[in-house]
Amino acid sequence: YTQIIFSVKGTDVYKELKFESGVHRVQRVPKTETQGRIHTSTATVLCQPEAEDTDIEIDPKDLTIETHRASGAGGQHINKTDSAVRIVHVPTGITVNCQDGRSQIENRETAMRLIRARVYEELKRIQEEEAGKIRRAKIGTGDRSEKIRTYNYPQNRVTDHRIGLTITQLDRIMEGKLDGVIEGLLAEEEKRKLEETQL
Repeated sequence: YTQIIFSVKGTDVYKELKFESGVHRVQRVPKTETQGRIHTSTATVLCQPEAEDTDIEIDPKDLTIETHRASGAGGQHINKTDSAVRIVHVPTGITVNCQDGRSQIENRETAMRLIRARVYEELKRIQEEEAGKIRRAKIGTGDRSEKIRTYNYPQNRVTDHRIGLTITQLDRIMEGKLDGVIEGLLAEEEKRKLEETQL
């Protein structure tokens, strides 16, 4: 896979998962590696809230919607109908492609949710920059090429580079037990906000 998109719902879920945005670096020795060399790979994560209807209004005139035949795996059905949907928000240039659903309607609904969320984030970013408040919660400097966390399998170690936290329990982290990391990131965020109010 080159891209995976999924939705998470829960109480205060964005408050905690927003810290996962950024570049995650994985260091491991593949089973096919005969000389024990460590291989490094990366995955870029973007976590954003799904905009509600009350959060943003998008003028239909600002959207270009196209349909086309889906490509890739999926058998005969995927190539017989124009089920894939591409939506462009012309003012911002934001583009969303969706072809994972079984129908054009399903793909259109998913694409609209994604375009709303991304346009909402972009307009929010512009608004905050104009107000002199640069978002740092996403990935520190806002540069998505910034490495935020390293997972070292040979040493069973996880390092969050934003707060300098190292945990030698990679196996627990991979089971979703991120409380220790998230608590540290939340504390750092509160500290930063306090410092900004004192400027």
